[in-house]
Amino acid sequence: MNGAVLVALAATIGNFLQGWDNATIAGAVVYIKKELTLGASVEGLVVAMSLIGATLVTTCSGSIADSVGRRPMLIMSSMLYFLSGLIMLWSPNVYVLLIARLLDGFGIGLAVTLVPLYISETAPSEIRGSLNTLPQFTGSGGMFLAYCMIFGMSLMTGPSWRLMLGVLSIPSLIYFILVVLYLPESPRWLVSKGRMVEAKKVLQKLRGIEDVSGEMALLVEGLAVGIEPSIEEYIIGPADELTEEQELTTDKDHIKLYGPEEGLSWLAKPVTGQSSLALVSRQGSMVQQSVPLMDPLVTLFGSVHEKLPDTGSMRSMLFPNFGSMISTMDPHVKDDHWDEESLQREGDGYPSDGGADSDENLQSPLISRQTTAVETVVPPPHGSTMSVRRHSSLMQGNAGEGVGSMGIGGGWQLAWKWSEREGEDGTKEGGFKRIYLHPEAGPGSRRGSLVSVPGGDIPEDSEFIQAAALVSQPALYSKELMDQHPVGPAMVHPSEAASKGPSWAALLEPGVKRALIVGIGIQILQQFSGINGVMYYTPQILEQAGVGVLLSNFGIASDSASFLISALTNFLMLPSVAIAMRFMDVAGRRSLLLYTIPVLILSLICLVIGNTVNLGSVAHAVISTICVILYFCFFVTGYGPIPNILCSEIFPTRVRGLCIAICALVFWICDVIVTYTLPVMLNSIGLAGVFGIYAVVCVISWIFVFLRVPETKGMPLEVITEFFAVGARQAAIAKHE
Repeated sequence: MNGAVLVALAATIGNFLQGWDNATIAGAVVYIKKELTLGASVEGLVVAMSLIGATLVTTCSGSIADSVGRRPMLIMSSMLYFLSGLIMLWSPNVYVLLIARLLDGFGIGLAVTLVPLYISETAPSEIRGSLNTLPQFTGSGGMFLAYCMIFGMSLMTGPSWRLMLGVLSIPSLIYFILVVLYLPESPRWLVSKGRMVEAKKVLQKLRGIEDVSGEMALLVEGLAVGIEPSIEEYIIGPADELTEEQELTTDKDHIKLYGPEEGLSWLAKPVTGQSSLALVSRQGSMVQQSVPLMDPLVTLFGSVHEKLPDTGSMRSMLFPNFGSMISTMDPHVKDDHWDEESLQREGDGYPSDGGADSDENLQSPLISRQTTAVETVVPPPHGSTMSVRRHSSLMQGNAGEGVGSMGIGGGWQLAWKWSEREGEDGTKEGGFKRIYLHPEAGPGSRRGSLVSVPGGDIPEDSEFIQAAALVSQPALYSKELMDQHPVGPAMVHPSEAASKGPSWAALLEPGVKRALIVGIGIQILQQFSGINGVMYYTPQILEQAGVGVLLSNFGIASDSASFLISALTNFLMLPSVAIAMRFMDVAGRRSLLLYTIPVLILSLICLVIGNTVNLGSVAHAVISTICVILYFCFFVTGYGPIPNILCSEIFPTRVRGLCIAICALVFWICDVIVTYTLPVMLNSIGLAGVFGIYAVVCVISWIFVFLRVPETKGMPLEVITEFFAVGARQAAIAKHE
């Protein structure tokens, strides 16, 4: 866990450099235009060149990151920062300065795009939101420190703008050293390329534990998303606790869970009688009756978070020593071929400890204590069984518990089941189904069902768990790839599944399209919500409040006073970002947006009133100052970091880099539009009109979040993308009904 935090801190130095650069160019341009006698257009180009560079590099950064990895792109970002800093330190004329600013923009674009992606792929799901708020914190911190430096240099005789800009090379060199020597490659990217041993070592370093088999299996399953997805519900409990009245399925359909003690077994009973997907669709339609435009995805995600188990570990209450994994190993096949770079190694394979699942072989694991990959699996000889391994819990308890065995974080559990069906020619066909399980309520209670299922009452005081299940085709079970180097029956090499690489066609998949709507929509609305306008107006507001006069009494010149005011403004952001870090994984992303955006709306409305109604200079200054402070504090608590966090969470592994690059490209284009249109709008409709437009955009933002943005806190990335696939299928079925 500490490893993931330290890695995230090192990665966010890239965002620190972005904030540093934004502040230094804002201060240095005052002296650049004097020394180089720049016109207004060239002055604007010097400032905007980094935006242009960031926009250009974003067009290709995602697909390259999906091909060569996240770490090489972060190394490239640090090198571009360092090189641009040296060139700006030397710049003999404006043309060289523009080239340096362009290179600097390339570094910024790579960092802003890939750091949230990298953190999401390396962080545990329980603290992913908090760690992904670090870029906002370090960016604000970089701006604060840079403004302090510029303020100090402005007090000197003949401040050097080259030195202001060139200092960037010092922290960028530190960034380069940390990225090269300390930052590992993303384990999800390594798995997508079939480099399983490397991925295992990285995960062990990040999590600080030896047994990372559960998360390794999860990463493998993340190679495929949403193949025949459905939602089911299981009642899991001791076999002797389930009476005949609770025999909801036939024996051949039940999933059998074997306990750690000899002779103790548990049963998972799929609740039947109605289509699980139809039940979810019906639940979603009930919500939509009151909110007609609400996306069913919001209902699906919300039902998970609203129906979590009570605080406290279910491990101690129900399954104190459980583990999970199907025990259906072929004892004669080793999986050395899982790592395409280690085909010749000896002694590092992961042989099975047993044969097919049977009552005489209850404890043989599919993934042994040191295993890192899904191994050869053969169909069980009878029924549909799922046996359990010792020494870890079947169901994780609260979200803060560590991930071990097949626990995959956030209380979710990964398992598989074998299912059989009769084909058209009468022959029996079998196949594996992947199951993401999640307990829905504490023992002895049927409250909190993700899928509202009628019937199936359970005796009070019995030991059982209700578990929601996302069921779909596993990543490595593919009939199309059966003849392409299979590791075992129905299983293929992970690199075969990922050999196609990122594909633009994958963007047309229903789940990916819905995720892109969320990601692009929230990036557009964030940029037009007013942050650039308020930052532009802040020095003027604080001047009106008398801060400039107060500083002039201390002998501080107007330029220096402006730098100090900007430093104080950024300093105000830091406590608010710290609050966001504390609550990002507690309240959640959606809740923070829904509670903070109304404050932005009220602040902007008050600024409109203050600029249209004559309240007197003192009252106007006081109200404006309070509104600006509130706007900044609540923006960086919610709308500042959350769009990037969401975009790094909602896309499948195979196209995550590509999709995030698309969202980042939209971000930069909107940033350029807002930056260049703001002076024009100020001249045409004035401050009141500008803030009025921003207030309207914030209202639209709140509606969009309420209707379209799901809650993703504490959920593994693979489960999030699976939910998007399920929701897309649910919506498609609803359209045809």
